Amino acid sequence: MRVAILGAGSVGTKLGALARAAGHDVVFGVRSGSGPVDYQAARPEQAVANADLVVLAVPFTACPELLPPLAKGLDGKIVVDATNPLNSDWSPLLLGETTSGAQVISALLPRALVVKAFNTVFADIMTTERLDRAGRRVTAFIASDDEAARLAVARFAESLGFAPQFVGGLALSRFLEGMAHLNIAIALGQSGGTNSAFLYDQVKD
Repeated sequence: MRVAILGAGSVGTKLGALARAAGHDVVFGVRSGSGPVDYQAARPEQAVANADLVVLAVPFTACPELLPPLAKGLDGKIVVDATNPLNSDWSPLLLGETTSGAQVISALLPRALVVKAFNTVFADIMTTERLDRAGRRVTAFIASDDEAARLAVARFAESLGFAPQFVGGLALSRFLEGMAHLNIAIALGQSGGTNSAFLYDQVKD
């Protein structure tokens, strides 16, 4: 799969390394024109042009400026929103009671297939070794209104070493973003550290 990652911060580079190790072709879309060492990099509009899947791994607050010029090029493409609405101090950026960051992004990209995923996972554990928790894989929660897109992202997440778990439509991203805020609160406020992860345990009869 051809994967474009918008953003070369810690989440983007870690997901890029996992994707390349899984055999995917990875290109970073960066406005500076230079990405991580040993990876292909291009301007964002060039990076997304031939991508099968686009991962949004920039700060949420950068999206209103970054995304509108890319909207036409992302028509019909799967866009994975790995962002969280955060202030500069990692505190929650409050958006209201009936929306989510993913829905804001979907409004900026009205003809893209937006899928929420990877936002509940710290970058520090996005490695093959740390995704394995004593034989159990870290959960990648997925929210989407499009069945084909969410299945494609589930296959992508599984190839990277996650255990994908579909939660429902994109509106449920609000709860996934809340889980990320909780994870951050434990890591920072309670000194829990960032080597922590959600493992969803579903027992089926």
